[in-house]
Amino acid sequence: MPRATKPIHILEAQQFSRNWLEKYFFPEAIKMKRLVEVKGVSNQFSDKTVCLLFYEPSTRTRISFQQACIKLGAKVVGTENAKEFSSAIKGESLVDTIRVANALQFDCVVLRSDVDGGAFEAAEVSKIPIINAGDGSGQHPTQALLDLLTIYQHFKKIDNLKVALVGDLKNGRTTRSLAYLLGKFKGVEVCLAAPDNLQMKDDILEYLERHNVKVSKVSKLADCAGEVDVIYLTRAQKERMKGKQKLNGQNVSINEKVLEKIKPNSIILHPLPRSDRFNELPERFTDDSRVHIFDQVENGLYARMALLKMVLS
Repeated sequence: MPRATKPIHILEAQQFSRNWLEKYFFPEAIKMKRLVEVKGVSNQFSDKTVCLLFYEPSTRTRISFQQACIKLGAKVVGTENAKEFSSAIKGESLVDTIRVANALQFDCVVLRSDVDGGAFEAAEVSKIPIINAGDGSGQHPTQALLDLLTIYQHFKKIDNLKVALVGDLKNGRTTRSLAYLLGKFKGVEVCLAAPDNLQMKDDILEYLERHNVKVSKVSKLADCAGEVDVIYLTRAQKERMKGKQKLNGQNVSINEKVLEKIKPNSIILHPLPRSDRFNELPERFTDDSRVHIFDQVENGLYARMALLKMVLS
């Protein structure tokens, strides 16, 4: 049976308005937290089935979506590495795989694509909602939403915060998506701390400029660590680097001297996994009260529950 209504897709961070973030997303995610704490699970979507299609390795995002589905009562079917363990290895295109998911009457597809723009290609042919769970070096909107939720929970606001985006900004998708969301708010300042060869791409710089976000660039985290409210660390994206690209994470990592500079009420975030190559957040600092990386993971559950509720309702 054809579906009568146009599906709601979650494809990119800039699709969300400030009004939606403040009036729907933050309150709904908080409701999901209470639901889990009080009831554990809901049967609201016991008649729904969600398909997880992951063309790249994933731990947190995949199991976070699985758990979000379970907590809402929905059933889950999927593949952990579709690039190797699906018909993709036989040459099947992404759009044909999405057509198959539609034909099999799934209610939603959570897609991690290994190419930039894969989620948009999927949405073009899909009559059911597509949720972008990361597409190449393009975007990771659900990660950005849980990051923003974590920041909001701590500061009770986003306006006028100073945020440092740190590490491999050229190849990472999480910092791109978070930058798009930060541009929705007033008075936000962004410091881009990265080696010259891993600095943020021009499209994000132009976006931030259009949205009146004050941007500064430094090559050393130490140069801005004492001035910002949020330090968002990222690993070196080795899988997206072509050829022999010089990597030096020493200046964009947390160490004792940098930690001394960071304000008591600032927070340190990281989308995980941590990198043994950049060593951007050494294990010895995990228990510092300013490190909120596992709050991010927990908030990922509530954020994705809120998003699934929106697209499945």
